[in-house]
Amino acid sequence: MPYTFSSKVRYSECDSEGRLTPFSVINYLQDCSTFQSEGLGVGLEYLRHRNRAWFLSSWSIIFDRYPRLSEDIEIGTFAHGFRSFYGYRHFYIKGADGRPAVRADSIWFFYDTEHKCPQRPLPEDVEAYEEEGWQQLSEAMDMPRMERKIRSAEGMKPTGSIEVTRHFLDSNQHVNNAWYVDMAVNAAGINRPRALRAEYRKAAVLGDIIYPYTGLSDGKHIVDLREKDGTSFALVEFMTEG
Repeated sequence: MPYTFSSKVRYSECDSEGRLTPFSVINYLQDCSTFQSEGLGVGLEYLRHRNRAWFLSSWSIIFDRYPRLSEDIEIGTFAHGFRSFYGYRHFYIKGADGRPAVRADSIWFFYDTEHKCPQRPLPEDVEAYEEEGWQQLSEAMDMPRMERKIRSAEGMKPTGSIEVTRHFLDSNQHVNNAWYVDMAVNAAGINRPRALRAEYRKAAVLGDIIYPYTGLSDGKHIVDLREKDGTSFALVEFMTEG
């Protein structure tokens, strides 16, 4: 069974029309996986004590609809596989009617924070997540096959710059994954995409300057969040139709 928790859509999580924002959606999903890990005894302190961390590599998120202010929602997640140093995890947000409003797939990698390199997890790092029946749950999610790589579009245009201040940082002292998507939403001027993909390439830290570049490729909006030298921190792809 997936791990779940319930909530009510808060005013502070909504846009100007009273709908949950993509930024808030991603925070709910991240909170859900964090709550599960803490409950299983393999959370932040367990990992920090061993100089390990799970870092997000990529998202694929489908917005069937955007939950409204004060709506009762259920957030759920379950791991659906581990291979080498990668972990694969599905998420969903359901409304009071029990139907999915948001569906997501994600790829994570296990990381040695002392030696600064990916590390294959030990059996005790993943066995708590492994449950029978995940394949049936995964099939019920009806998610398309996840592609990891996002390509920049031709003729990408700069849209300004963003300085990384403390409010962007998470417990790893990196920019929180949800902020990259929020930066991309603002750069592209898209309030409610139908779907998005995000690929994380380099962690931005306090004092870094992020330069968003935007463009179109095959009808999709691409945002490349770059360093000054052109290296990508993250790429985000938005679909507005279909």
